[in-house]
Parts: sequence; C-alpha cells; structure tokens
Amino acid sequence: MQIGVDSFGAVISNPATGLTVSALQRMDNLLDELVLADQVGLDVFGIGEHHRSEFVDSAPPVILGAAATRTKNIRLTSAGTVLSAADPVRIFQEFATLDLISHGRAEIVAGRGSSIEAFPLFGYDLGDYDSLFSEKLGLLLKIREDTHVHWTGKHRAPLTGQAVYPRPLQNPLPIWVGVGGTPESFVRAGTLGLPLMVAVIGGEPKRFRPLVDLYRKAGRHAGHSPEKLIVGLHAIGFLRDTTQAAAEDFYPGYAHTFTEIGKERGWPPATRAQFDALRGPTGALLIGDAETVAQKILYVNEVLGGLTRITFQMGVSALPHEKMLRSIELLGTRVAPIVRKELAAVTSLS
Repeated sequence: MQIGVDSFGAVISNPATGLTVSALQRMDNLLDELVLADQVGLDVFGIGEHHRSEFVDSAPPVILGAAATRTKNIRLTSAGTVLSAADPVRIFQEFATLDLISHGRAEIVAGRGSSIEAFPLFGYDLGDYDSLFSEKLGLLLKIREDTHVHWTGKHRAPLTGQAVYPRPLQNPLPIWVGVGGTPESFVRAGTLGLPLMVAVIGGEPKRFRPLVDLYRKAGRHAGHSPEKLIVGLHAIGFLRDTTQAAAEDFYPGYAHTFTEIGKERGWPPATRAQFDALRGPTGALLIGDAETVAQKILYVNEVLGGLTRITFQMGVSALPHEKMLRSIELLGTRVAPIVRKELAAVTSLS
C-alpha cells in the first residue's frame, strides 16, 4: 500500500488567535512539507485545486514542479484536477512537463470538483457539470493514447490531427478518477479501467464498500484485468505522539472549517461529539498516535476490499507548521512501517 499526504495549501485563520499566515509563508511551508514527506519515505504527495481566498493551490502543476526539483522519490499528483473547468490539452501538457522535470513521478487525479467556483471563473455553465467532465476525461485519455489527436465534442473546438507535446516519460501517464459518493462516477471509472481515488471525509468508510464493489464489477464487465482496477482513499488525518494530543490540536480548526463549509452546503455546525465519533474505530477520521492510526488504516483496507493507496488530508485545520511537519514525520517513520509489515505478513500467509 502506498501512503502519502494531500494538501490544499490552506491559509485558514487560526480559530484561537484569529491569525492567518501569508500566502508566501504558506507556500514556503507547503514545499517544506513536501520535501519532508520525501525524506521520511512516504510514497506520494498530492496538491488539490481551488480558486478561492483560503487556498494557495489554484495552480497544482506549478507547485508540484517546484517540489520536483527538491525531491527524489515521492510521486507528485494532483488531488484532484478540476477537469470539467479546464482544457484537457493544457492539463496533459502541464503534467507531461512535470513528468519530465520529476523523471517520471507525475500523476493526475481528475475530478468534477466539489467546489463550484472554477465554473464561472473559466466561463463554464454549471448545468453542464457532468457532461463537461465526461467529455473532457475522454479527450484527456485520447491525448494520452495518441500524439496526433482526432477528436470532436460539444464543449471544445475539435482537434483534427494536431500534435500534443511534450510527451511524458511515463507511458502511460497515470490518470486516476477522483470520486465522492455518486454511483455513476464509480461505474464510469470502472468501465474506463482507470484507478479510483475515493474521498471519504465523514461517516464510516465501510458504507463505500458497495460503491467500490460496483466500480470493480463495472471494470470486470468492461474486460479490464483486476490489476488495473485499483482503489485509493483520500481521508482526513493527523498524528501526534499521543491520540489525545492529536485530537485536541486538530479539533478547533476542524470544527471551524467544517462549520464554514456547512454554511455553504446546508450542513449543521460541527460538534465535538461528532468529531470524536468520526475518529473512533470505524469512523472516517485518521487521527491519533501512530499505532492507533496504523490499525485504523488496516481496518479501512479490509472493509473496502483492499487499497492500493491512502493519502492524508491534514490541512483542514489551522496548525503550527512544526506540528504539521511532526505529523508527516510520524506518518512516514512510524505509521507506514507498521502498515507495510502487517500487510506483508498477511500476503505471506495467503
């Protein structure tokens, strides 16, 4: 199992002090986090995409390109690219360039986007939300397959044999589909035979098992081998040396963030009781000390029928930079070895 970190480069105000780090400082901190993740042996680091004041991640390939020159082994991915509001030609060019800079470590997680600000910003109709993604994903895959592209669609001018350069070092360039809870999205990913990245930020991960099974069934029905039908999990997580310290540090910022999101989406305010339930043995939050979090990863891996990748979103809570670095250090040096050892033991017995 690959283990890593996702970040949205949040510049959220600290709910206790009201202070907000500058965009410049947050970017410096983000690159420090990326470098450390590489140094402690984590497998992957993802950068999200948002177009609003509380994030600095509107241009993920630029951030990842900067990180590529300062890292050696870690895979560099979007988390995820809002493909519906982007030009697939440009997206492919940017990530192919990143792949060359990083010597073959680039990946794309393509999604429809849970935030809608990109649509009016780039001149797209939100009413075309699903057809935009479906069409543009098809074009992105076509570009990956052929240098000279012949393609016609509804939302973009046709391509009549134009060449798309540069070509990436990896062939093919890895493209995942990022999904929430829509069955159609799981079926689409399976039918296309693309890796699946499931975002689980609340409730219990086991409730996604029927959808994961639907993805695998659709993939098999389309003739794809099980090796292609891999599943990753994007989850909220944070580590400290003790579980209590992790919870106390993370909760204030978590409550602030999800209460603010709730105002936009009609959710009730976040509560401590809800938070504590979600970080319990079967809940979605991966928060605690190394042993607690490692065991929960193993549990989630089991209930979802086997994961290839799990990434921790640590940035939904405003935390001091040194605590973010310590969390990444614990994930790489303590959690990952436990999980890998346990999974290797299971494999050797099977």
